[in-house]
Amino acid sequence: MRGRPVELGLRRNWQQFALLVAINAFVGGMVGLERSILPVLAEQEFHVGSTTAVVSFIVTFGLTKAFTNLAVGRLLKRFSRRQLLIAGWLVGVPVPLIVIFAPSWEWIVAANGLLGINQGLAWSMTVNMKVDLVGPRRRGLALGLNEAAGYTAVAAAALASGLIADQYGLRPEPFYLGIAFAAFGLALSALFVKDTQPFVALESKLEKAEAGPTVADTVHRQRRLLAVNQAGFVNNLNDGLAWGVFPLFFLSRGLDLDRIALLAALYPLLWGVLQVGSGWISDVRGRTALIASGMFIQAAGIALAASVDHFRTWAVAVALLGLGTAMVYPNLLAVVGDLVEPAARASHLGIYRFWRDIGAAVGALGSGVLADAFGFAPALYTVAALTALSGLCYLFLQNQRDRRLLKTEVGVAL
Repeated sequence: MRGRPVELGLRRNWQQFALLVAINAFVGGMVGLERSILPVLAEQEFHVGSTTAVVSFIVTFGLTKAFTNLAVGRLLKRFSRRQLLIAGWLVGVPVPLIVIFAPSWEWIVAANGLLGINQGLAWSMTVNMKVDLVGPRRRGLALGLNEAAGYTAVAAAALASGLIADQYGLRPEPFYLGIAFAAFGLALSALFVKDTQPFVALESKLEKAEAGPTVADTVHRQRRLLAVNQAGFVNNLNDGLAWGVFPLFFLSRGLDLDRIALLAALYPLLWGVLQVGSGWISDVRGRTALIASGMFIQAAGIALAASVDHFRTWAVAVALLGLGTAMVYPNLLAVVGDLVEPAARASHLGIYRFWRDIGAAVGALGSGVLADAFGFAPALYTVAALTALSGLCYLFLQNQRDRRLLKTEVGVAL
Protein backbone atom coordinates (compact mmCIF):
# COMPACT_ATOMS: atom_id res chain seq x y z
CA MET A 1 0.00 0.00 0.00
CA ARG A 2 3.02 2.26 0.14
CA GLY A 3 3.79 4.30 -2.93
CA ARG A 4 0.19 4.94 -3.98
CA PRO A 5 -2.64 6.99 -2.53
CA VAL A 6 -4.97 5.45 0.03
CA GLU A 7 -8.38 4.75 -1.55
CA LEU A 8 -11.38 2.88 -0.18
CA GLY A 9 -12.88 0.05 -2.19
CA LEU A 10 -12.72 -3.68 -2.78
CA ARG A 11 -11.32 -3.50 -6.32
CA ARG A 12 -8.68 -0.91 -5.42
CA ASN A 13 -7.38 -3.06 -2.56
CA TRP A 14 -8.05 -6.55 -3.86
CA GLN A 15 -4.54 -7.89 -3.29
CA GLN A 16 -4.42 -7.08 0.40
CA PHE A 17 -8.07 -8.13 0.71
CA ALA A 18 -7.36 -11.51 -0.93
CA LEU A 19 -4.40 -12.04 1.39
CA LEU A 20 -6.62 -11.46 4.43
CA VAL A 21 -9.19 -13.88 3.00
CA ALA A 22 -6.48 -16.56 2.75
CA ILE A 23 -5.29 -15.88 6.29
CA ASN A 24 -8.80 -16.16 7.66
CA ALA A 25 -9.14 -19.54 5.99
CA PHE A 26 -6.22 -20.75 8.11
CA VAL A 27 -7.83 -19.18 11.20
CA GLY A 28 -11.01 -21.13 10.47
CA GLY A 29 -9.09 -24.32 9.85
CA MET A 30 -7.64 -24.17 13.38
CA VAL A 31 -11.06 -24.40 14.99
CA GLY A 32 -12.52 -26.71 12.34
CA LEU A 33 -10.10 -29.48 13.33
CA GLU A 34 -12.02 -29.96 16.57
CA ARG A 35 -15.61 -29.86 15.42
CA SER A 36 -16.12 -33.50 14.52
CA ILE A 37 -13.65 -35.33 16.74
CA LEU A 38 -13.00 -33.55 20.04
CA PRO A 39 -16.31 -34.54 21.72
CA VAL A 40 -15.69 -38.13 20.58
CA LEU A 41 -12.08 -37.90 21.84
CA ALA A 42 -13.41 -36.88 25.26
CA GLU A 43 -15.66 -39.93 25.49
CA GLN A 44 -13.49 -42.60 23.89
CA GLU A 45 -9.94 -41.69 24.95
CA PHE A 46 -10.37 -39.67 28.15
CA HIS A 47 -13.58 -41.46 29.27
CA VAL A 48 -15.48 -38.27 30.10
CA GLY A 49 -19.00 -39.54 30.79
CA SER A 50 -21.02 -36.33 31.23
CA THR A 51 -22.15 -34.26 28.26
CA THR A 52 -21.68 -31.16 30.40
CA ALA A 53 -18.06 -32.12 31.10
CA VAL A 54 -17.44 -32.95 27.44
CA VAL A 55 -18.53 -29.49 26.27
CA SER A 56 -16.32 -27.78 28.86
CA PHE A 57 -13.70 -27.22 26.15
CA ILE A 58 -16.22 -25.12 24.17
CA VAL A 59 -17.08 -23.11 27.29
CA THR A 60 -13.39 -22.31 27.81
CA PHE A 61 -12.96 -21.49 24.13
CA GLY A 62 -16.05 -19.27 24.02
CA LEU A 63 -15.22 -17.33 27.18
CA THR A 64 -11.58 -16.64 26.27
CA LYS A 65 -12.55 -15.65 22.73
CA ALA A 66 -15.33 -13.39 24.02
CA PHE A 67 -13.15 -11.53 26.51
CA THR A 68 -10.35 -11.24 23.94
CA ASN A 69 -12.86 -9.62 21.56
CA LEU A 70 -13.91 -7.25 24.33
CA ALA A 71 -10.30 -6.26 24.93
CA VAL A 72 -9.62 -5.52 21.25
CA GLY A 73 -10.78 -1.89 21.44
CA ARG A 74 -8.40 -1.16 24.32
CA LEU A 75 -5.54 -3.11 22.73
CA LEU A 76 -5.87 -1.13 19.51
CA LYS A 77 -5.00 2.02 21.42
CA ARG A 78 -1.52 0.58 21.97
CA PHE A 79 -0.97 -1.81 19.08
CA SER A 80 -1.76 -1.90 15.37
CA ARG A 81 -4.17 -4.31 13.72
CA ARG A 82 -1.24 -6.10 12.09
CA GLN A 83 0.56 -6.54 15.42
CA LEU A 84 -2.55 -8.06 17.02
CA LEU A 85 -3.02 -10.40 14.05
CA ILE A 86 0.54 -11.70 14.47
CA ALA A 87 0.07 -12.00 18.24
CA GLY A 88 -3.03 -14.11 17.65
CA TRP A 89 -1.05 -16.54 15.55
CA LEU A 90 1.78 -16.75 18.08
CA VAL A 91 -0.75 -17.79 20.73
CA GLY A 92 -2.29 -20.34 18.36
CA VAL A 93 0.92 -22.15 17.39
CA PRO A 94 1.11 -24.38 20.54
CA VAL A 95 -2.56 -25.50 20.38
CA PRO A 96 -2.28 -28.56 18.10
CA LEU A 97 0.88 -29.66 19.91
CA ILE A 98 -0.86 -29.53 23.28
CA VAL A 99 -3.80 -31.55 21.93
CA ILE A 100 -1.44 -34.15 20.45
CA PHE A 101 0.51 -34.70 23.68
CA ALA A 102 -2.21 -33.95 26.29
CA PRO A 103 -2.09 -36.51 29.13
CA SER A 104 -5.55 -35.58 30.45
CA TRP A 105 -8.77 -33.84 29.39
CA GLU A 106 -7.82 -30.75 31.41
CA TRP A 107 -4.94 -30.12 29.00
CA ILE A 108 -7.40 -30.14 26.09
CA VAL A 109 -9.58 -27.62 27.90
CA ALA A 110 -6.54 -25.39 28.54
CA ALA A 111 -5.49 -25.62 24.88
CA ASN A 112 -8.91 -24.35 23.90
CA GLY A 113 -8.34 -21.31 26.07
CA LEU A 114 -5.34 -20.51 23.88
CA LEU A 115 -7.41 -21.26 20.78
CA GLY A 116 -10.02 -18.76 21.97
CA ILE A 117 -7.36 -16.04 22.24
CA ASN A 118 -6.03 -17.00 18.80
CA GLN A 119 -9.49 -16.72 17.25
CA GLY A 120 -10.37 -13.56 19.15
CA LEU A 121 -7.30 -11.73 17.91
CA ALA A 122 -6.69 -13.22 14.45
CA TRP A 123 -10.30 -13.48 13.25
CA SER A 124 -11.21 -10.08 14.73
CA MET A 125 -8.34 -8.41 12.94
CA THR A 126 -9.20 -9.94 9.56
CA VAL A 127 -12.76 -8.65 10.03
CA ASN A 128 -11.64 -5.15 10.98
CA MET A 129 -8.99 -4.88 8.30
CA LYS A 130 -11.35 -5.94 5.49
CA VAL A 131 -14.01 -3.46 6.63
CA ASP A 132 -11.30 -0.77 6.74
CA LEU A 133 -10.24 -1.50 3.17
CA VAL A 134 -13.62 -1.55 1.42
CA GLY A 135 -15.48 1.39 2.97
CA PRO A 136 -19.26 1.52 3.51
CA ARG A 137 -20.69 0.56 0.11
CA ARG A 138 -19.56 -3.09 0.00
CA ARG A 139 -19.42 -3.83 3.71
CA GLY A 140 -21.83 -6.77 3.56
CA LEU A 141 -20.02 -8.36 0.63
CA ALA A 142 -16.63 -7.89 2.31
CA LEU A 143 -17.81 -9.54 5.50
CA GLY A 144 -19.53 -12.27 3.54
CA LEU A 145 -16.26 -13.09 1.80
CA ASN A 146 -14.35 -13.00 5.09
CA GLU A 147 -16.76 -15.28 6.94
CA ALA A 148 -17.14 -17.52 3.88
CA ALA A 149 -13.38 -18.15 3.81
CA GLY A 150 -13.27 -18.84 7.54
CA TYR A 151 -16.25 -21.17 7.74
CA THR A 152 -15.59 -23.00 4.50
CA ALA A 153 -12.20 -23.80 6.04
CA VAL A 154 -13.96 -24.85 9.26
CA ALA A 155 -16.04 -27.31 7.21
CA ALA A 156 -13.07 -28.64 5.22
CA ALA A 157 -10.97 -29.11 8.35
CA ALA A 158 -13.87 -30.77 10.21
CA LEU A 159 -14.37 -33.23 7.37
CA ALA A 160 -10.65 -33.87 6.87
CA SER A 161 -9.93 -34.40 10.56
CA GLY A 162 -12.92 -36.75 10.90
CA LEU A 163 -11.88 -38.85 7.91
CA ILE A 164 -8.26 -38.96 9.08
CA ALA A 165 -9.39 -39.96 12.58
CA ASP A 166 -11.64 -42.69 11.18
CA GLN A 167 -8.69 -44.09 9.22
CA TYR A 168 -5.75 -43.59 11.60
CA GLY A 169 -7.15 -42.75 15.05
CA LEU A 170 -8.18 -39.68 17.02
CA ARG A 171 -4.59 -38.62 17.83
CA PRO A 172 -2.09 -37.46 16.64
CA GLU A 173 -2.62 -37.60 12.86
CA PRO A 174 -5.65 -35.23 12.53
CA PHE A 175 -3.84 -32.46 14.38
CA TYR A 176 -0.84 -32.39 12.08
CA LEU A 177 -3.10 -30.20 9.94
CA GLY A 178 -3.23 -27.68 12.78
CA ILE A 179 0.55 -27.36 12.81
CA ALA A 180 0.50 -26.55 9.10
CA PHE A 181 -2.38 -24.06 9.46
CA ALA A 182 -0.61 -22.16 12.23
CA ALA A 183 2.71 -22.08 10.37
CA PHE A 184 1.19 -20.73 7.14
CA GLY A 185 -1.06 -18.25 8.93
CA LEU A 186 1.80 -16.81 10.97
CA ALA A 187 4.13 -16.58 7.97
CA LEU A 188 1.60 -14.77 5.75
CA SER A 189 0.65 -12.35 8.53
CA ALA A 190 4.22 -11.49 9.45
CA LEU A 191 5.64 -11.21 5.94
CA PHE A 192 2.91 -9.72 3.77
CA VAL A 193 0.10 -8.03 5.72
CA LYS A 194 0.15 -4.22 5.94
CA ASP A 195 -1.74 -2.24 8.54
CA THR A 196 -5.02 -0.55 7.55
CA GLN A 197 -5.10 2.40 9.95
CA PRO A 198 -4.65 4.90 7.05
CA PHE A 199 -7.94 3.64 5.59
CA VAL A 200 -9.74 4.25 8.89
CA ALA A 201 -8.38 7.81 8.95
CA LEU A 202 -9.54 8.41 5.38
CA GLU A 203 -13.07 7.13 6.03
CA SER A 204 -13.34 9.24 9.18
CA LYS A 205 -12.24 12.32 7.22
CA LEU A 206 -14.84 11.67 4.52
CA GLU A 207 -17.61 11.38 7.10
CA LYS A 208 -16.75 14.59 8.97
CA ALA A 209 -18.87 16.70 6.65
CA GLU A 210 -22.03 14.84 7.65
CA ALA A 211 -24.30 16.25 10.35
CA GLY A 212 -24.06 14.67 13.79
CA PRO A 213 -26.81 12.35 15.04
CA THR A 214 -29.80 13.70 16.96
CA VAL A 215 -30.72 12.35 20.39
CA ALA A 216 -33.52 10.31 18.78
CA ASP A 217 -31.07 8.84 16.28
CA THR A 218 -28.66 7.93 19.08
CA VAL A 219 -31.39 6.16 21.07
CA HIS A 220 -32.48 4.30 17.95
CA ARG A 221 -28.89 3.27 17.26
CA GLN A 222 -28.54 1.84 20.78
CA ARG A 223 -31.78 -0.10 20.30
CA ARG A 224 -30.53 -1.52 17.03
CA LEU A 225 -27.19 -2.47 18.59
CA LEU A 226 -29.12 -4.26 21.35
CA ALA A 227 -31.03 -6.15 18.66
CA VAL A 228 -27.76 -7.12 16.97
CA ASN A 229 -26.08 -8.23 20.20
CA GLN A 230 -28.96 -10.47 21.32
CA ALA A 231 -29.23 -12.04 17.85
CA GLY A 232 -25.47 -12.67 17.77
CA PHE A 233 -25.65 -14.23 21.24
CA VAL A 234 -28.38 -16.67 20.19
CA ASN A 235 -26.77 -17.38 16.82
CA ASN A 236 -23.60 -18.60 18.52
CA LEU A 237 -25.64 -20.34 21.20
CA ASN A 238 -26.79 -22.52 18.28
CA ASP A 239 -23.19 -23.01 17.18
CA GLY A 240 -22.21 -24.14 20.68
CA LEU A 241 -25.00 -26.71 20.50
CA ALA A 242 -23.95 -27.87 17.02
CA TRP A 243 -20.28 -28.11 17.98
CA GLY A 244 -20.59 -29.81 21.37
CA VAL A 245 -23.92 -31.67 21.47
CA PHE A 246 -24.65 -32.65 17.86
CA PRO A 247 -21.68 -35.10 17.59
CA LEU A 248 -22.71 -36.79 20.85
CA PHE A 249 -26.37 -36.83 19.79
CA PHE A 250 -25.51 -38.47 16.46
CA LEU A 251 -23.11 -40.89 18.19
CA SER A 252 -25.89 -41.92 20.60
CA ARG A 253 -28.07 -42.71 17.56
CA GLY A 254 -25.48 -45.14 16.23
CA LEU A 255 -23.73 -43.08 13.53
CA ASP A 256 -20.10 -43.89 12.71
CA LEU A 257 -17.40 -41.24 12.96
CA ASP A 258 -17.18 -40.74 9.19
CA ARG A 259 -20.92 -39.89 8.98
CA ILE A 260 -20.70 -37.65 12.03
CA ALA A 261 -17.83 -35.85 10.27
CA LEU A 262 -19.99 -35.37 7.17
CA LEU A 263 -22.79 -33.79 9.21
CA ALA A 264 -20.29 -31.70 11.20
CA ALA A 265 -18.84 -30.41 7.92
CA LEU A 266 -22.10 -29.82 6.02
CA TYR A 267 -23.37 -27.17 8.43
CA PRO A 268 -20.32 -24.83 8.32
CA LEU A 269 -19.79 -25.58 4.60
CA LEU A 270 -23.20 -24.17 3.63
CA TRP A 271 -22.79 -21.43 6.22
CA GLY A 272 -19.45 -20.50 4.67
CA VAL A 273 -20.26 -20.71 0.95
CA LEU A 274 -23.65 -18.99 1.13
CA GLN A 275 -22.39 -15.99 3.11
CA VAL A 276 -20.95 -14.37 -0.01
CA GLY A 277 -24.40 -14.13 -1.60
CA SER A 278 -26.01 -13.22 1.70
CA GLY A 279 -23.64 -10.30 2.26
CA TRP A 280 -24.11 -9.01 -1.28
CA ILE A 281 -27.92 -9.23 -1.04
CA SER A 282 -27.89 -7.29 2.22
CA ASP A 283 -25.91 -4.47 0.58
CA VAL A 284 -28.52 -4.24 -2.18
CA ARG A 285 -31.82 -5.14 -0.48
CA GLY A 286 -31.26 -4.43 3.22
CA ARG A 287 -30.33 -6.53 6.20
CA THR A 288 -33.27 -6.75 8.64
CA ALA A 289 -35.54 -9.23 6.83
CA LEU A 290 -32.56 -11.39 5.87
CA ILE A 291 -31.35 -11.64 9.47
CA ALA A 292 -34.78 -12.35 11.01
CA SER A 293 -35.61 -14.97 8.36
CA GLY A 294 -32.25 -16.62 8.99
CA MET A 295 -33.02 -16.95 12.69
CA PHE A 296 -36.35 -18.63 11.91
CA ILE A 297 -34.68 -21.06 9.48
CA GLN A 298 -32.06 -21.95 12.11
CA ALA A 299 -34.85 -22.71 14.59
CA ALA A 300 -36.55 -24.96 12.06
CA GLY A 301 -33.34 -26.88 11.38
CA ILE A 302 -32.63 -27.54 15.06
CA ALA A 303 -36.22 -28.65 15.71
CA LEU A 304 -36.10 -30.97 12.69
CA ALA A 305 -32.87 -32.58 13.94
CA ALA A 306 -34.57 -33.36 17.27
CA SER A 307 -37.68 -34.85 15.67
CA VAL A 308 -36.15 -37.38 13.24
CA ASP A 309 -33.90 -40.43 13.44
CA HIS A 310 -32.45 -40.79 9.95
CA PHE A 311 -29.13 -39.69 8.44
CA ARG A 312 -30.58 -38.07 5.32
CA THR A 313 -33.10 -36.03 7.27
CA TRP A 314 -30.40 -34.99 9.73
CA ALA A 315 -28.45 -33.79 6.70
CA VAL A 316 -31.44 -31.64 5.71
CA ALA A 317 -31.65 -30.31 9.28
CA VAL A 318 -28.00 -29.28 9.48
CA ALA A 319 -28.29 -27.81 5.95
CA LEU A 320 -31.15 -25.60 7.18
CA LEU A 321 -29.01 -24.58 10.14
CA GLY A 322 -26.17 -23.68 7.77
CA LEU A 323 -28.46 -21.72 5.44
CA GLY A 324 -30.00 -19.75 8.30
CA THR A 325 -26.62 -18.98 9.82
CA ALA A 326 -25.31 -17.76 6.45
CA MET A 327 -28.21 -15.30 6.28
CA VAL A 328 -27.46 -13.99 9.77
CA TYR A 329 -23.75 -14.15 10.46
CA PRO A 330 -22.01 -11.63 8.16
CA ASN A 331 -24.94 -9.24 8.17
CA LEU A 332 -24.99 -8.74 11.93
CA LEU A 333 -21.36 -7.65 11.65
CA ALA A 334 -22.30 -5.38 8.76
CA VAL A 335 -25.11 -3.76 10.78
CA VAL A 336 -22.61 -2.84 13.50
CA GLY A 337 -20.39 -1.27 10.84
CA ASP A 338 -23.39 0.63 9.49
CA LEU A 339 -24.33 2.09 12.86
CA VAL A 340 -21.03 3.40 14.25
CA GLU A 341 -18.41 5.87 13.06
CA PRO A 342 -15.16 4.44 11.61
CA ALA A 343 -12.93 5.41 14.54
CA ALA A 344 -15.16 3.53 17.01
CA ARG A 345 -15.89 0.58 14.72
CA ALA A 346 -13.26 -1.84 16.04
CA SER A 347 -14.39 -1.27 19.63
CA HIS A 348 -18.08 -1.77 18.81
CA LEU A 349 -17.32 -4.86 16.73
CA GLY A 350 -15.39 -6.19 19.71
CA ILE A 351 -18.37 -5.63 22.00
CA TYR A 352 -20.70 -7.35 19.54
CA ARG A 353 -18.28 -10.28 19.15
CA PHE A 354 -18.01 -10.50 22.94
CA TRP A 355 -21.75 -11.07 23.32
CA ARG A 356 -21.84 -13.34 20.29
CA ASP A 357 -19.06 -15.60 21.57
CA ILE A 358 -20.43 -15.68 25.10
CA GLY A 359 -23.43 -17.28 23.37
CA ALA A 360 -21.25 -20.19 22.22
CA ALA A 361 -20.18 -20.90 25.80
CA VAL A 362 -23.74 -20.60 27.12
CA GLY A 363 -25.10 -22.73 24.30
CA ALA A 364 -22.59 -25.53 24.83
CA LEU A 365 -22.94 -25.53 28.62
CA GLY A 366 -26.71 -24.99 28.71
CA SER A 367 -27.52 -27.61 26.10
CA GLY A 368 -25.10 -30.02 27.80
CA VAL A 369 -26.83 -29.57 31.15
CA LEU A 370 -30.26 -29.99 29.54
CA ALA A 371 -29.11 -33.10 27.68
CA ASP A 372 -27.76 -34.65 30.88
CA ALA A 373 -30.95 -33.83 32.80
CA PHE A 374 -33.70 -34.47 30.22
CA GLY A 375 -32.14 -36.01 27.11
CA PHE A 376 -30.93 -34.69 23.77
CA ALA A 377 -34.32 -33.96 22.17
CA PRO A 378 -35.59 -31.57 24.89
CA ALA A 379 -32.27 -29.71 24.76
CA LEU A 380 -32.59 -29.26 20.99
CA TYR A 381 -36.24 -28.14 21.16
CA THR A 382 -35.39 -25.58 23.85
CA VAL A 383 -32.63 -24.03 21.74
CA ALA A 384 -34.92 -24.00 18.69
CA ALA A 385 -37.57 -22.07 20.64
CA LEU A 386 -35.03 -19.53 21.90
CA THR A 387 -33.79 -18.99 18.35
CA ALA A 388 -37.28 -18.28 17.00
CA LEU A 389 -37.91 -15.88 19.89
CA SER A 390 -34.64 -14.08 19.11
CA GLY A 391 -35.75 -13.58 15.51
CA LEU A 392 -38.97 -11.96 16.71
CA CYS A 393 -37.04 -9.72 19.13
CA TYR A 394 -34.74 -8.63 16.31
CA LEU A 395 -37.67 -7.63 14.13
CA PHE A 396 -39.33 -5.72 16.98
CA LEU A 397 -36.24 -3.76 18.02
CA GLN A 398 -35.12 -2.91 14.48
CA ASN A 399 -38.55 -1.73 13.34
CA GLN A 400 -39.68 0.09 16.49
CA ARG A 401 -38.64 3.54 15.26
CA ASP A 402 -40.33 3.02 11.88
CA ARG A 403 -43.62 2.23 13.59
CA ARG A 404 -43.37 5.35 15.79
CA LEU A 405 -42.66 7.57 12.78
CA LEU A 406 -45.63 6.07 10.93
CA LYS A 407 -47.95 6.79 13.85
CA THR A 408 -46.66 10.37 14.04
CA GLU A 409 -47.18 10.93 10.32
CA VAL A 410 -50.73 9.54 10.49
CA GLY A 411 -51.53 11.80 13.44
CA VAL A 412 -50.25 14.88 11.61
CA ALA A 413 -52.24 13.97 8.50
CA LEU A 414 -55.42 13.64 10.52
